[in-house]
Amino acid sequence: MTNRWVRYADFARNPEGKAALLGFFGAIMITFGGFGAGSVRRNDPLLEAAHLSWLRFGHGYALSTLFVWIGVLAMITAWVRLGRVTIGTVPGPMVTLNELRAIVGIWIFPLLFAVPMFSRDAYSYLAQGALLRDGFNPYEVGPVVNPGVLLDNVSAVWTTTTAPYGPAFLLLGDGITRITGDNVVAGTIALRLVMLPGLALMMWAVPHLTKHLGGKPTTALWLAVLNPLVLIHLIGGVHNEMLMVGLMAAAIALVLEKHHVAGFVVLAIGVAIKATAGVALPFLVWIWMIHERERRQEQGEGDLPHPTLMFAKIAGLGLSVFAVVFAAASALAGVGIGWLTALSGSKKIINWLSAPTAMSYVVSWVTPFRAEGQVLDILRNLCALALAAILVWTWWRFRHSEREAILGITIAFVAIVILSPAALPWYYSWPLALAAGFALSTRTLQILVGICTWLMLVFQPDGSIGLYNWWHVAAATFVAVVAAISLRTVDPLRLGAEHSTRLPAVTTPTVTPTP
Repeated sequence: MTNRWVRYADFARNPEGKAALLGFFGAIMITFGGFGAGSVRRNDPLLEAAHLSWLRFGHGYALSTLFVWIGVLAMITAWVRLGRVTIGTVPGPMVTLNELRAIVGIWIFPLLFAVPMFSRDAYSYLAQGALLRDGFNPYEVGPVVNPGVLLDNVSAVWTTTTAPYGPAFLLLGDGITRITGDNVVAGTIALRLVMLPGLALMMWAVPHLTKHLGGKPTTALWLAVLNPLVLIHLIGGVHNEMLMVGLMAAAIALVLEKHHVAGFVVLAIGVAIKATAGVALPFLVWIWMIHERERRQEQGEGDLPHPTLMFAKIAGLGLSVFAVVFAAASALAGVGIGWLTALSGSKKIINWLSAPTAMSYVVSWVTPFRAEGQVLDILRNLCALALAAILVWTWWRFRHSEREAILGITIAFVAIVILSPAALPWYYSWPLALAAGFALSTRTLQILVGICTWLMLVFQPDGSIGLYNWWHVAAATFVAVVAAISLRTVDPLRLGAEHSTRLPAVTTPTVTPTP
């Protein structure tokens, strides 16, 4: 017991331990600040019973908002400091995978009890689950047909929108609302607990991908999982991306390890959570073909005699496995495939994180046309055509090796986020989970740190968009630049001259997979 406490004390004094404690402090600040400034319920009897309703108004709201932003900045600072230790730009022993996994638990624990942060989607999830529970088809009607406490907290734009999620996720929502009823607090916490398996899968799969992509496991885990953009949005914000990305990453890792059928089963479950995971499916067919070619060569059978027939056989088998799992989920939920048409509901989201929206604003600045009208529709259609062309080209171009196929999936996800009608900050968790597995230079890591920090900061704690407040955007940009520089330079603002040290650039070494 004494030795254990000594180890804990040593950890707390190490750079990674100090970063863990700073991030924990940040998560606590976000949790407490969220009770006033987060995506709170419109009528919150729990706050009223605790005599804390004042946190939602006037000076109380300002104080709560300050708490949240202090917490966010503390977590970003802790993440960057932990990154310096992880990639080896500071002297001392390297941080281990187990230490990083423990820090994930430390950072998310307070967030499990927070109100939904930076988004109100959790209320939509509960309302859609209640629709299925009460005998409605969420693919045919929106939450508005089922009045109650759950509907009261759904964002107005989504009350009439049918569910765009897969049948497995609707089943989870159905199960949660059967257990928690219309208790929003219990339902939100239950949703977070349901997301934790996705986080666990990411913690396993992301470092595992580095065996095949050449990256460093600790760097991958730090970048893709400990990232505040991921933890605050996906756990704090209660987004089903947490499950979808975890299942997708695990499916890819299984296929890379030649557990092809298991990988396709897991990917099908991911698509049954959210359709985006299906982007990986055609690329995984290439990897299966590569493995079949390698198997034949190892057994002295030569190259594939009929590549087209082999492709058809593997694609057919993979799609069959995929279809069976997805059909089973749909049958259990008692719904059809109406979610395919509901995907167009994302067009209601308008912000200039999406390329067609950004271009429509530029057009409105130099012409008499309005941004949110026919111009936006035309640009969205053009970007949809461009996206389709890019996806086909990417699938065909990146087919020659495992590494190429995963790079193709990553590029496809980036293209989808940028060119789709709507984009939200947490969508970038899709490509980030895969990009982290590659060998990345310090300069590339700096760029990613800057982008992730900026995306983390451009939304308000209550879920509203800060992109139309130029002071907010400027502040987010300033913090993002400082965070990126800080990955190599201690105290880049020279607030303490004795700490202003530029650290050497480090390129993540290529790791050759062991046979």
